[in-house]
Amino acid sequence: MQHAIGYAFAAVIGLSLGILGGGGSILTVPIFVYAMGYAPKVAIAMSLPVVGATSLVGAIGHWRAGSFDLRAALAFGPIAMIGALMAARFSVHVAGLVQLALLGLVMIVAAVVMLRGARMEPPPAGAPRPRIPVLLASTGLGVGIITGLVGIGGGFLFVPALVLLAGLPIKTAVGTSLLVIAMNTAAGALGYQGQVSIPWTVVGVFTAIAIAGSLAGARVVRYVPQGALRRAFAYFLFAMAAFILYQNRSVLVHPRSALRPSSAGTSPR
Repeated sequence: MQHAIGYAFAAVIGLSLGILGGGGSILTVPIFVYAMGYAPKVAIAMSLPVVGATSLVGAIGHWRAGSFDLRAALAFGPIAMIGALMAARFSVHVAGLVQLALLGLVMIVAAVVMLRGARMEPPPAGAPRPRIPVLLASTGLGVGIITGLVGIGGGFLFVPALVLLAGLPIKTAVGTSLLVIAMNTAAGALGYQGQVSIPWTVVGVFTAIAIAGSLAGARVVRYVPQGALRRAFAYFLFAMAAFILYQNRSVLVHPRSALRPSSAGTSPR
């Protein structure tokens, strides 16, 4: 029953990715933990191949449609991979409850970015495209570290960065970010190898359903009011973040006890 509920949520994640172009994958870890009962570290490791494979399929679709910038992806991708790999290796020293609490905080940031995203303007036609290598590299490294620690792709940060720092139109930024996410999560997944045992059958089924949902979402996107849906999803993220932070409030109340090795991989159930 738990797995059936989780697989239903996988379809929701895919639909949100197809319709909104990102954001939905941030729910993957909470679903694995709270709907399917996996321990935090296992859930984070499981989420990375799910997010990566789903993003790669989306990136291929954008590449075929021409809304893709390989140079910008290569400016972000490799440094993000380094950050994700380092953080995933370091995560063995971080308690699972701490990682979940960090995820709750990241979800709040994602919700704020989604609410403000509608006001993000692409560069004017013919305007020079800004290239700020230091900021591009810093953003890639920072998002990579977040990916390795909490198991998200980081598209909600990559897309604004690609628009504001690389000067890409929003549609191109979305397509480009999907490839960066695929690279980023692949490195993070590699970093978790040997730390946890991943149930690959569950990951495979979950990924296939999420991909099918994303393809369906891409077909119906023109019929869905994206602004209203984005706002509703952002408020849902606020609610989920509050739930996660409440469930892991011991991290905030007693941070030293939360960092003990015994809490590193235990399930919240």
